[in-house]
Amino acid sequence: MKCVEFYKSINGASPVEDFLETLDDKQARKVLWVLRLVRELDLIPMNYFSKLVNTDNIWEVRVHYGGNIFRLLGFFDDAKLILTHGFQKKTQKTPKQYIELAESRNRDYLSRK
Repeated sequence: MKCVEFYKSINGASPVEDFLETLDDKQARKVLWVLRLVRELDLIPMNYFSKLVNTDNIWEVRVHYGGNIFRLLGFFDDAKLILTHGFQKKTQKTPKQYIELAESRNRDYLSRK
């Protein structure tokens, strides 16, 4: 079983928790169900979880619910998956600013570790 944690900023804010609060109950339940799969399965299907290409250590949790596509980005620290933020995906490619935000939070996390 993998450990899944939410990134917290230096002031204690959790962008993933903030994102989850913007979702309705059914959407949030689906996101949490996918996070449970990521945590509990040894081999996670690629339609739920994959490494983003051309990144050093950024991974993407993928959630489809109805006509909505949600993504949570994060990185691994040893055996822990640290999720940095979530967003509703509206384009084919993951927007560069979201990848850069995940990389920035990765550096911040490691510098404070």
